[in-house]
Amino acid sequence: MKLKFAPLTAALGLAAGMLISASAAAETIKIAVAGPFTGALTQYGTMVKEGVDTAIEQINAGGGVLGKQLEAVVVDDACEPKQGPVVANRIVNDGIHYVVGHVCSGATIAATSIYNDEGIVMVTPSATAPAVTDGKNFEFIFRTIGRDDQQGPAAAQFIIETIKPELVAILHDKQSYGQGIAAAVRSELEKAGINVAMFEGINAGDSDYSAVITKLKSSGADFVYYGGYHPEMGLLLRQGAEQGLDVTFMGPEGVGNPDINAIGGDSVEGMLVTLPADFTQDESNADIVKAFRDQGRDPGGAFQMTAYAATKAIADGIVGAGEDDPEKVAAYLRENSIETPIGTISWDEQGDLNSFKFDIFTWHKDGSKTVYQ
Repeated sequence: MKLKFAPLTAALGLAAGMLISASAAAETIKIAVAGPFTGALTQYGTMVKEGVDTAIEQINAGGGVLGKQLEAVVVDDACEPKQGPVVANRIVNDGIHYVVGHVCSGATIAATSIYNDEGIVMVTPSATAPAVTDGKNFEFIFRTIGRDDQQGPAAAQFIIETIKPELVAILHDKQSYGQGIAAAVRSELEKAGINVAMFEGINAGDSDYSAVITKLKSSGADFVYYGGYHPEMGLLLRQGAEQGLDVTFMGPEGVGNPDINAIGGDSVEGMLVTLPADFTQDESNADIVKAFRDQGRDPGGAFQMTAYAATKAIADGIVGAGEDDPEKVAAYLRENSIETPIGTISWDEQGDLNSFKFDIFTWHKDGSKTVYQ
């Protein structure tokens, strides 16, 4: 039997429901986790979510923030720049004041002005392109990772001082992140007098890179740097090996993904990659590492610890501001340092970290990595 409600009764019921919903919403402080949760780069979103989830669980277990529990809200941008503004507007419309993300630089760049205009604090744990912050005069945008113009020179310095190649080829994926870091590496190599045989873009998502591999072979390069993400790097390594290309490849943190092993197979052995330092080796992080592993999460990926740090920065910023007010939180972060598992962090006037350490790792065919010796 269907129940019928008089209009006034229904209206009162609706009003009561709205009050209950508003009350329930006020009981938590929501943090959006914006990144790729569909598409070819979902594992990067998973890394960030694992860091956010672990941080929130620990913070909530300790009493939360100003008496409220934190709540993660996952929003998918598929790492596509055109989805950045869509996701940002959704977060604005949902009344969320804080964001960990976006993950990929292109989507991050496309979303930042919306967050800044709307007074939403955004902390990216992974977007390294300088264009995220350069010349923007943003007040609400921060990172918990270094920039490509820190990572690129670190890679180039390693190439110059340790590899000492005669001729280098540089490839990139024509996107903000990949092309930007490739250009930074080229600039530093050329300053040091290292010959760059070719600087060429490939199309992300292609399945056949035999033409560019042929160019690499004919260039005479004895070392290859690739700016981009792991799906393309995996194919370059595998198809290069199949065509007899016997050179060492190096890439940025975007290639340091265990999924590359399924794409590149044994050819990934010996790939070099710049990644954030392995913060799991810091004894002061033992409890945090255990918290990750107790939940079946890997704390040693590229972005888990930087995402944990981003979440803790937001939480500490709210506590420091004394209220859930993103304007005051942003001001607090700009004026103070925060203790995190990636160290004591502070920001410059652009929202970039004052310092960040990238290490060089050797990747192995079993999916593990070791600091380069």
